[in-house]
Amino acid sequence: MTADSTSDTITTTHRTRTTAVLFDIDGTLVDSNFLHIEAWARAFWQCDLEVPAWRIQRAIGADSSELIGSLTDDDVDEQTRTQLKTLHAKNYAELGPRLVLLPGARELVRAIAERSARVVLATSAPQEELDLLLRVLDLGDAVHAVTSGEDVDTAKPDPGIIAIALERAEVGPDDAIMIGDASWDVLAAEKAGLATVAVLSGGTGEHELRDAGAVAVYDDAAAILSDLDGGPVASLLR
Repeated sequence: MTADSTSDTITTTHRTRTTAVLFDIDGTLVDSNFLHIEAWARAFWQCDLEVPAWRIQRAIGADSSELIGSLTDDDVDEQTRTQLKTLHAKNYAELGPRLVLLPGARELVRAIAERSARVVLATSAPQEELDLLLRVLDLGDAVHAVTSGEDVDTAKPDPGIIAIALERAEVGPDDAIMIGDASWDVLAAEKAGLATVAVLSGGTGEHELRDAGAVAVYDDAAAILSDLDGGPVASLLR
Protein backbone atom coordinates (compact mmCIF):
# COMPACT_ATOMS: atom_id res chain seq x y z
CA MET A 1 0.00 0.00 0.00
CA THR A 2 1.38 3.40 -0.99
CA ALA A 3 1.51 6.42 1.29
CA ASP A 4 -1.26 8.05 -0.75
CA SER A 5 -3.55 5.02 -0.48
CA THR A 6 -2.90 4.80 3.27
CA SER A 7 -3.90 8.45 3.60
CA ASP A 8 -7.05 7.84 1.58
CA THR A 9 -7.99 4.90 3.81
CA ILE A 10 -7.52 6.95 6.97
CA THR A 11 -9.57 9.81 5.54
CA THR A 12 -12.37 7.49 4.45
CA THR A 13 -12.43 5.80 7.88
CA HIS A 14 -12.65 9.18 9.60
CA ARG A 15 -15.49 10.32 7.36
CA THR A 16 -17.53 7.17 7.90
CA ARG A 17 -17.20 7.06 11.68
CA THR A 18 -20.64 6.90 13.27
CA THR A 19 -21.04 8.94 16.45
CA ALA A 20 -23.90 9.86 18.74
CA VAL A 21 -24.87 12.47 21.30
CA LEU A 22 -27.32 11.28 23.93
CA PHE A 23 -29.57 13.89 25.52
CA ASP A 24 -31.52 13.80 28.70
CA ILE A 25 -34.69 15.90 28.26
CA ASP A 26 -36.04 17.10 31.63
CA GLY A 27 -33.95 20.03 32.84
CA THR A 28 -31.57 19.69 29.89
CA LEU A 29 -33.73 20.57 26.89
CA VAL A 30 -37.08 21.37 28.49
CA ASP A 31 -37.66 23.49 31.60
CA SER A 32 -39.67 20.80 33.36
CA ASN A 33 -37.87 19.89 36.59
CA PHE A 34 -39.66 22.41 38.74
CA LEU A 35 -42.99 21.25 37.34
CA HIS A 36 -42.03 17.73 38.43
CA ILE A 37 -41.28 19.09 41.90
CA GLU A 38 -44.72 20.68 42.04
CA ALA A 39 -46.41 17.53 40.71
CA TRP A 40 -44.70 15.33 43.30
CA ALA A 41 -45.36 17.84 46.11
CA ARG A 42 -49.06 17.77 45.26
CA ALA A 43 -49.03 13.97 45.10
CA PHE A 44 -47.47 13.62 48.57
CA TRP A 45 -49.94 16.17 49.96
CA GLN A 46 -52.84 14.30 48.34
CA CYS A 47 -51.66 11.15 50.12
CA ASP A 48 -51.34 12.98 53.48
CA LEU A 49 -47.56 12.70 53.45
CA GLU A 50 -45.37 15.62 54.51
CA VAL A 51 -42.34 15.91 52.22
CA PRO A 52 -40.53 19.29 51.91
CA ALA A 53 -40.17 20.57 48.34
CA TRP A 54 -36.40 20.99 48.73
CA ARG A 55 -36.06 17.26 49.38
CA ILE A 56 -38.12 16.49 46.29
CA GLN A 57 -35.84 18.76 44.26
CA ARG A 58 -32.81 16.77 45.39
CA ALA A 59 -34.39 13.55 44.12
CA ILE A 60 -35.69 14.78 40.75
CA GLY A 61 -34.30 12.76 37.86
CA ALA A 62 -34.07 9.51 39.78
CA ASP A 63 -36.23 6.46 39.17
CA SER A 64 -39.71 7.15 40.61
CA SER A 65 -39.62 4.12 42.90
CA GLU A 66 -36.24 5.19 44.21
CA LEU A 67 -37.51 8.77 44.62
CA ILE A 68 -40.51 7.67 46.66
CA GLY A 69 -38.42 5.31 48.75
CA SER A 70 -35.78 7.90 49.57
CA LEU A 71 -38.35 10.59 50.44
CA THR A 72 -40.46 8.33 52.66
CA ASP A 73 -37.68 6.19 54.17
CA ASP A 74 -39.37 3.24 52.43
CA ASP A 75 -42.21 3.60 54.93
CA VAL A 76 -45.17 3.39 52.53
CA ASP A 77 -46.96 0.32 51.24
CA GLU A 78 -47.15 -0.73 47.60
CA GLN A 79 -50.67 0.63 47.19
CA THR A 80 -49.55 4.09 48.33
CA ARG A 81 -46.50 3.96 46.03
CA THR A 82 -48.75 3.20 43.07
CA GLN A 83 -51.13 5.97 44.09
CA LEU A 84 -48.27 8.47 44.36
CA LYS A 85 -47.04 7.61 40.86
CA THR A 86 -50.56 7.91 39.44
CA LEU A 87 -51.14 11.26 41.12
CA HIS A 88 -47.77 12.59 39.99
CA ALA A 89 -48.59 11.67 36.39
CA LYS A 90 -52.02 13.33 36.64
CA ASN A 91 -50.61 16.47 38.26
CA TYR A 92 -47.79 16.73 35.73
CA ALA A 93 -50.22 16.40 32.81
CA GLU A 94 -52.25 19.27 34.25
CA LEU A 95 -49.07 21.38 34.45
CA GLY A 96 -48.10 20.47 30.88
CA PRO A 97 -49.14 23.80 29.31
CA ARG A 98 -46.38 25.48 31.34
CA LEU A 99 -43.61 23.44 29.68
CA VAL A 100 -41.13 25.55 27.69
CA LEU A 101 -37.86 24.97 25.91
CA LEU A 102 -34.64 25.87 27.67
CA PRO A 103 -32.39 28.43 25.92
CA GLY A 104 -30.61 27.02 22.89
CA ALA A 105 -32.12 23.54 23.25
CA ARG A 106 -33.62 23.11 19.79
CA GLU A 107 -30.71 24.93 18.12
CA LEU A 108 -28.13 22.71 19.84
CA VAL A 109 -29.84 19.48 18.84
CA ARG A 110 -30.21 20.60 15.23
CA ALA A 111 -26.60 21.82 15.04
CA ILE A 112 -25.33 18.45 16.25
CA ALA A 113 -27.57 16.55 13.83
CA GLU A 114 -26.47 18.75 10.93
CA ARG A 115 -22.88 17.78 11.69
CA SER A 116 -23.70 14.09 11.26
CA ALA A 117 -23.78 12.87 14.86
CA ARG A 118 -26.83 10.79 15.70
CA VAL A 119 -29.02 12.45 18.31
CA VAL A 120 -30.75 10.12 20.76
CA LEU A 121 -33.13 11.38 23.42
CA ALA A 122 -32.13 9.09 26.27
CA THR A 123 -34.96 9.44 28.75
CA SER A 124 -36.92 7.05 30.91
CA ALA A 125 -39.94 9.35 31.07
CA PRO A 126 -43.29 7.55 30.83
CA GLN A 127 -44.77 7.68 27.34
CA GLU A 128 -47.51 10.14 28.34
CA GLU A 129 -44.91 12.60 29.67
CA LEU A 130 -42.64 11.99 26.71
CA ASP A 131 -45.42 12.87 24.28
CA LEU A 132 -45.78 16.27 25.99
CA LEU A 133 -42.03 16.86 25.89
CA LEU A 134 -41.69 15.90 22.23
CA ARG A 135 -44.43 18.32 21.25
CA VAL A 136 -42.59 21.12 23.03
CA LEU A 137 -39.25 20.15 21.48
CA ASP A 138 -40.60 19.88 17.91
CA LEU A 139 -37.30 18.49 16.61
CA GLY A 140 -38.55 16.57 13.60
CA ASP A 141 -35.94 14.49 11.79
CA ALA A 142 -33.06 15.95 13.81
CA VAL A 143 -33.61 13.08 16.26
CA HIS A 144 -32.31 9.65 15.29
CA ALA A 145 -33.99 7.71 18.11
CA VAL A 146 -35.86 8.10 21.39
CA THR A 147 -36.08 5.93 24.50
CA SER A 148 -38.83 5.95 27.13
CA GLY A 149 -39.79 4.40 30.43
CA GLU A 150 -41.34 1.51 28.51
CA ASP A 151 -37.83 0.37 27.54
CA VAL A 152 -36.55 -0.31 31.07
CA ASP A 153 -37.77 -1.40 34.48
CA THR A 154 -35.48 1.00 36.37
CA ALA A 155 -34.57 4.57 35.45
CA LYS A 156 -31.28 6.41 36.00
CA PRO A 157 -28.88 6.07 37.74
CA ASP A 158 -29.28 2.52 36.43
CA PRO A 159 -27.41 2.47 33.08
CA GLY A 160 -30.02 0.42 31.24
CA ILE A 161 -31.56 3.35 29.38
CA ILE A 162 -28.10 4.48 28.24
CA ALA A 163 -27.32 1.02 26.90
CA ILE A 164 -30.56 1.01 24.91
CA ALA A 165 -29.85 4.49 23.56
CA LEU A 166 -26.41 3.35 22.36
CA GLU A 167 -27.95 0.30 20.75
CA ARG A 168 -30.46 2.44 18.86
CA ALA A 169 -27.72 4.79 17.75
CA GLU A 170 -25.68 1.75 16.64
CA VAL A 171 -22.53 3.05 18.34
CA GLY A 172 -20.32 2.02 21.21
CA PRO A 173 -19.57 4.15 24.29
CA ASP A 174 -16.28 5.39 22.81
CA ASP A 175 -18.20 7.04 19.98
CA ALA A 176 -20.82 8.80 22.09
CA ILE A 177 -21.28 11.36 24.84
CA MET A 178 -24.10 12.17 27.25
CA ILE A 179 -25.57 15.62 27.88
CA GLY A 180 -27.63 15.88 31.04
CA ASP A 181 -28.53 18.06 34.01
CA ALA A 182 -28.50 15.70 37.02
CA SER A 183 -25.98 13.62 38.87
CA TRP A 184 -28.17 10.64 37.94
CA ASP A 185 -27.39 11.28 34.25
CA VAL A 186 -23.66 11.43 34.96
CA LEU A 187 -23.66 8.27 37.08
CA ALA A 188 -25.76 6.27 34.61
CA ALA A 189 -23.57 7.31 31.69
CA GLU A 190 -20.39 6.51 33.59
CA LYS A 191 -21.66 3.01 34.36
CA ALA A 192 -22.30 2.57 30.62
CA GLY A 193 -18.81 3.84 29.74
CA LEU A 194 -19.73 7.35 28.53
CA ALA A 195 -18.48 10.77 29.51
CA THR A 196 -21.08 13.39 30.38
CA VAL A 197 -21.31 17.10 29.65
CA ALA A 198 -23.61 18.60 32.27
CA VAL A 199 -25.79 21.70 32.40
CA LEU A 200 -26.96 23.75 35.38
CA SER A 201 -30.43 24.40 33.93
CA GLY A 202 -31.99 21.54 35.87
CA GLY A 203 -31.09 22.95 39.27
CA THR A 204 -28.16 20.73 40.29
CA GLY A 205 -25.02 22.64 41.30
CA GLU A 206 -21.70 22.60 39.48
CA HIS A 207 -19.73 21.02 42.33
CA GLU A 208 -22.19 18.15 42.64
CA LEU A 209 -22.13 17.50 38.90
CA ARG A 210 -18.34 17.53 38.79
CA ASP A 211 -18.14 15.29 41.86
CA ALA A 212 -20.41 12.83 40.06
CA GLY A 213 -17.92 12.80 37.16
CA ALA A 214 -19.07 15.36 34.58
CA VAL A 215 -16.20 16.25 32.24
CA ALA A 216 -17.56 19.78 31.68
CA VAL A 217 -20.36 21.90 33.11
CA TYR A 218 -22.20 24.66 31.21
CA ASP A 219 -25.05 26.96 32.19
CA ASP A 220 -27.42 25.54 29.59
CA ALA A 221 -27.77 24.18 26.06
CA ALA A 222 -27.11 27.63 24.60
CA ALA A 223 -23.72 27.72 26.32
CA ILE A 224 -22.80 24.31 24.89
CA LEU A 225 -23.82 25.52 21.44
CA SER A 226 -21.56 28.56 21.69
CA ASP A 227 -18.64 26.27 22.55
CA LEU A 228 -19.53 23.47 20.15
CA ASP A 229 -16.25 23.58 18.24
CA GLY A 230 -14.05 23.83 21.31
CA GLY A 231 -15.82 21.72 23.91
CA PRO A 232 -15.95 17.97 24.63
CA VAL A 233 -18.64 17.33 21.99
CA ALA A 234 -16.43 18.63 19.15
CA SER A 235 -14.56 15.35 18.59
CA LEU A 236 -17.82 13.60 17.66
CA LEU A 237 -18.83 16.12 15.00
CA ARG A 238 -17.85 16.56 11.36
